[in-house]
Amino acid sequence: MMQPVRKYQVRGIPGYVNRVRFDQTIVDYWCPTGGSDHLLIAHDGQNIFDRKTATFLYTWKLAQNAIRVAQEEGKKAPLIIGVFHSSSQSDPHGRGKDLTPEDAFKEGIKPAIPTQLSIDQLHGNKYLEKIFNVIAPALVNETGSPVSPETTAMIGSSMGGLATLNSAIRFNEKFHTALALSPHWPLGGDPLVDWIINKLPNKESFKVWMSRGTKGLDATYEPFQDRADDLMRVLGWDEKRFKSKVYHRTAHNEKSWASYVNEPLRFWLSN
Repeated sequence: MMQPVRKYQVRGIPGYVNRVRFDQTIVDYWCPTGGSDHLLIAHDGQNIFDRKTATFLYTWKLAQNAIRVAQEEGKKAPLIIGVFHSSSQSDPHGRGKDLTPEDAFKEGIKPAIPTQLSIDQLHGNKYLEKIFNVIAPALVNETGSPVSPETTAMIGSSMGGLATLNSAIRFNEKFHTALALSPHWPLGGDPLVDWIINKLPNKESFKVWMSRGTKGLDATYEPFQDRADDLMRVLGWDEKRFKSKVYHRTAHNEKSWASYVNEPLRFWLSN
């Protein structure tokens, strides 16, 4: 059941952003007046609209960018849903439990970097099921938005990038564009790259965007992302359905992702 929490205004976004709660899950969402025929679902919702909840007080400016790109493409701005992760003082590893591709590690992928989580603590499947079966339908109905899988996209960065790609494997009947910025491949290394890329829905209607920066943590992603890109091409993903970009002098943070998020949004909204 959805419970309202508060409404607030953000510079550059018409009207109000709404904060609601689905049991323990907090969600921020914004919709243009009268609803929208496009839907964008974002992980790490605390970084999407509100500077007060954002990491280092910097958001993705996702709505501002989406409004501008949609206008340039002759489309109505999308309904944007930002799902908060579950990390808290009592459960500091909640984000990892939410966003880790659970099935990959249950099927034998070994963590390539140290982690304090055990496989039986992961609940990424329940997290995704809640988004697609509870949260998104409720907010689509609440806003009167006539969206369809063909006009729905998901976006995330780092662990959220992995969760976005994993969603494409598990719920590709619910959305048709996966936008994965700086997917955190080092979590499982090459075996995780191979597991995810080979399971993506390689069909004409599905589109995938991936990207990385060249500074800080993102600089370590190069060999993994190169492997992912090569495998996508071997599997026959063409430039219409798949794009991977390197953003020089960008790092692993919200400010960097905000600096180029207009490009994946245009990849989604351009047709």
